[in-house]
Amino acid sequence: MLDPRGLYEIDTEVEARLGVRDADVRSDTPATGPVLINALRGFVDAGSAGTIAVEHLLGLGETTRLVTFDADQLVDYRSKRPTMTFDTNAWVEYEAPTIAIDLAHDAEQTPFLVLHGTEPDLQWERFVAAVIDLVDRFDVSMTIGMYGIPMGVPHTRDLSVTPHASRDELIANASSWFGRVAVPATVANLLEFRLGERGHDSLGYAVHVPHYLAQSSYPPAAIIALTKVEATTGLDLRVTDLEEAAEEAREEVARQVEQSPEVAEVVRGLEEQYDAFTRAAERQSLLADSAPIPTADEIGAEFERFLAQQSPDSPSA
Repeated sequence: MLDPRGLYEIDTEVEARLGVRDADVRSDTPATGPVLINALRGFVDAGSAGTIAVEHLLGLGETTRLVTFDADQLVDYRSKRPTMTFDTNAWVEYEAPTIAIDLAHDAEQTPFLVLHGTEPDLQWERFVAAVIDLVDRFDVSMTIGMYGIPMGVPHTRDLSVTPHASRDELIANASSWFGRVAVPATVANLLEFRLGERGHDSLGYAVHVPHYLAQSSYPPAAIIALTKVEATTGLDLRVTDLEEAAEEAREEVARQVEQSPEVAEVVRGLEEQYDAFTRAAERQSLLADSAPIPTADEIGAEFERFLAQQSPDSPSA
């Protein structure tokens, strides 16, 4: 592996503001530095839960760039083509991909770090090693991630979460909706895994987003994710600032369901499934034998048909 330190640059003036303990003082004592929130845009983020959350975090107040990664070494431009703007007869703007760690502050001016930007396509292990070097250097006390995953759950019930962590004590008394399952990897989850191997505290929260809303922007999912982060870290992230957008999203979904009997029917099927599962929480399967449920394709098709009917070009409009 190439030297991970060749992947990033640190603003040492910003680093000085962290007040990190000298390495020889730390020795074998637990880390006492800032929390690192891992908010890279990954392979899946149903409801844009992580995207909305990181935008909220970076908008809490003034943020300062602490670490800049060399995206040119990490991004496959042919699979994730950046955007350029053409105006009349010239190219006037280029949105270069960014991978960075920013220094931010919560509502009580407690500092924390945010790792954000495009998920690397290349050199995963080298990138993860680089982040772990920075976790050590900044004496990071905990790394925590959040994102949304599509699930066969209705929007009319409270959103649930699958927690995961490098050690059980970090998510004590947490219940799981899954047994053992193989899924496509993400850099964020690989980072959590490697941090655990090194003895660092690292955890994440996967918010269960109704699969028919997976491609939508759904602020209620971001609220759940940020609330979990607050409870775990003690940070004050002003989550209530998102309530207005969340309520608008809920009202829009309710409006669309109300206007389509077909959609309402499949949502009721999901409600029956969900309620049957919660009544038998000891079961490890989300499927309840007593409740026939619509598939993701069925409910997605119903929503697509309904939305198509709302188009100005629709004969029924």
